[in-house]
Amino acid sequence: MTVVRYLHLLAMAFFVGGQLFLAAAVVPALRGTGDREALRQIARRFGAGSLIAIAVLIATGVAMASHYDQWGDTKLHIKLALVAIVAGLIAWHTRRPELHALEGAIFLASLAIVWLGVGLAHGV
Repeated sequence: MTVVRYLHLLAMAFFVGGQLFLAAAVVPALRGTGDREALRQIARRFGAGSLIAIAVLIATGVAMASHYDQWGDTKLHIKLALVAIVAGLIAWHTRRPELHALEGAIFLASLAIVWLGVGLAHGV
């Protein structure tokens, strides 16, 4: 189960850390250049990596919830509801990338998911 948890944390670090890196470094650095194509390419590559990370998060999350018998845990239900909300926001953002508030909402919801995950892992 240690390998499963490791993969879950690695995928989470890619997804959430990538969002933070994009918001804190990439977007501000490219905003003033007028080079929207470079930003689009970076976003597409991150999106492709995020799809892989999300698949790993789902597979490892299901394995851990089953192994630790957490399917009845309210925190897990809230976490899964937030995951569904993030999925919807990501789908909306791919169709309307100019709505930058969606990026913030995705990031904040992702942080809440991480918070709940820590609570689940430590029985808090």
